[in-house]
Amino acid sequence: MKKNDLGRAVLYQGDCINTMGEIPDGSVDGLIIDPPYSSGGTFSTQRKAETGKKYLDTGSGKQTDHPNFSGDNMDMHSFTMFMRAVLFEGRLKTKENGVCCVFIDFRNLPAVADAMQMAGWTWRGIAVWDKLNSRPQKGRFRNQCEYIVWGSNGAMPPDRGVPVLEGVFRFQNVATAKAHHQTEKPIGLMEKVVEIVPEGGTVLDCFMGSGSTGVACIKTGRRFIGIELNEIYYKTAVRRIEEETSQVTLFSGGGYLITVLIPYKIAARAAERRNPWM
Repeated sequence: MKKNDLGRAVLYQGDCINTMGEIPDGSVDGLIIDPPYSSGGTFSTQRKAETGKKYLDTGSGKQTDHPNFSGDNMDMHSFTMFMRAVLFEGRLKTKENGVCCVFIDFRNLPAVADAMQMAGWTWRGIAVWDKLNSRPQKGRFRNQCEYIVWGSNGAMPPDRGVPVLEGVFRFQNVATAKAHHQTEKPIGLMEKVVEIVPEGGTVLDCFMGSGSTGVACIKTGRRFIGIELNEIYYKTAVRRIEEETSQVTLFSGGGYLITVLIPYKIAARAAERRNPWM
C-alpha cells in the first residue's frame, strides 16, 4: 500500500475496503463515492465487457488510452453485497450525523438504495446529475441522467452549517480528449456535491479514480482522503490534487481557509497593461 500526505489531502493506493482500516473510526464528515457501476448493459455478456468498450465505444475506434478499471462486471446480487460491505466500512469511518453520497446509473440504483440501508445508513433520497446529452435512441427517452443516492449516519440536525442544496445538477460530461479517466465526473459537478459536507470538513472517497472529488474538495475548502486501487489512476490523482493544493494559500488566523487562485494568463495580461513593451 502506498500513501501520499499532501497536507489537506491524504491519498492511498490500495483496496477500497481493506485500506479504509487505516482511517480512524468516526473521523470523516462525509463518504462521497463513485464506484464502478457494474452495469453498461442489460445482459450479463454486456456487463462483462471491458469498461472502455462498455462506456466509450461508439463503433468508430478506440476513444481513449486510459486503462480499464476492475470491479465492473458483477451481477446485481454480487454488486449489492459488495456495496453493502463498502458502505458498512465507510459508515464506521463517518462521524455521527455525517453523510453518504453514491453515484450510480438507473440499472443499479435499486441495489445501491438497498445496500445503503443494509449498511446502517438512513436513506434520505436521490439527487440527479443531468448530463445534458446522451446516445440518441429513436422511440425512447434519453438516458441522459445519472443519480446520487444519499443518506446520513443517523439524524441530520438543521444547524450543520450546510445551506439548502440543489437536487438536480446540470453539467456536461468531461470531453474524452480532456478526461483523465474513462468515467470522470466534472469538477464543477463535484464542487456542488461536496457542499453536503460542511466547509472545513473531511470527505472520504474510497473509489478515488483520477481524483476529481479531491480536486473539488481542495477548491472548496474541504479536506480529502482518497483511496484508489489502479496504480495509473492513483498517480494521476496524486498529480492533480498536488497541483491544486499548490495553488492554494492557507491563512490560519481565525481558523478560516482562504483560497487564492491567480491564473497565469490574467497575471500576464495585467503585466502587459502596466508595461506594453513586454
